[in-house]
Amino acid sequence: MDSGLVVGVLAALVLLVIVLLVAAVRGYNRLVRLRAQVRASWAQVDVQLKRRHSLIPNLVETVRGYAGHEWTTLEAVTAARVAAAGTPGGTPGGTPARAAAEGALTQALGRLFAVAEAYPQLRASENFVELQRELAGTENQVAYARQFYNNAVQSLNTAVQTLPVNIIAGLGGFRAEPYFEAAGDERADVAVRF
Repeated sequence: MDSGLVVGVLAALVLLVIVLLVAAVRGYNRLVRLRAQVRASWAQVDVQLKRRHSLIPNLVETVRGYAGHEWTTLEAVTAARVAAAGTPGGTPGGTPARAAAEGALTQALGRLFAVAEAYPQLRASENFVELQRELAGTENQVAYARQFYNNAVQSLNTAVQTLPVNIIAGLGGFRAEPYFEAAGDERADVAVRF
């Protein structure tokens, strides 16, 4: 064999290895960035959910002052809040359980606001109106944070499942993350019974 041909083939192989190595590093770094984005966006969801949880006791106490005999609704909201706050979900992997607990809380809050409609003096209360406005704003922020989280999850999951990055993902321990979806209770209509 000609030594020039051998050197050329070796140079081509070295170049190919370098190109593959650079592609692998770029793919790995992309996965790291996407995973960090998922974690950061989940942290924002968590912050908004905690803000929501801190507003609920004030809202319940305000309603209790006007509609204290509606104890089953008030207890349901309190129990749903405690369950949601105690549900694991501080990491994106805990999302399905957290989504279900938050869905139950949303359902209970819907019943609480339906009860409040029956009490004109409560609806006229400045404290109740301000709490209701603040909770509505928080709900909007939760919805935005959930959407941002789900977009980040979609980007990561797409990268983890497409060729050739899925090979790097498998070797690097990257996996698809769950979406934060509305749970069964959250999808149901609010049933109000007097």
